[in-house]
Amino acid sequence: MIESHRLAAIAGLALTLGACAGPAIPRPSTPPAAVAPPPTVVRPVQNNALIGNGADAIGRMFGKPRLDVTEGAGRKLQFAGTACVLDIYFYAARAGADPVATHVDARTPDGRNAEVNSCAQALQQR
Repeated sequence: MIESHRLAAIAGLALTLGACAGPAIPRPSTPPAAVAPPPTVVRPVQNNALIGNGADAIGRMFGKPRLDVTEGAGRKLQFAGTACVLDIYFYAARAGADPVATHVDARTPDGRNAEVNSCAQALQQR
């Protein structure tokens, strides 16, 4: 009789501990939904005659670009002549807004820095 009490106690203990263990096979948890980062607000840091103009206005000033490259949210138009090369970068100031020129680089054909407004004047269509 003592043997059956011992067996019942061990069985009861095993059931109690088994209930605390949880599922034997781990279930994959659902990863949290990815939250899109807030849109980047681009603010111009340069001050020249081209900043703030849209691509259409720039096209009317210089004609057809030598390069027109879109990457992500940005766009680059490149204009070139014998005097200089002008790279104009366009970004939208906020979601839904039209992209405008926010940065301009100018260089001579051999790669030295050039002054943006002088280069723009040399390249403008007449």
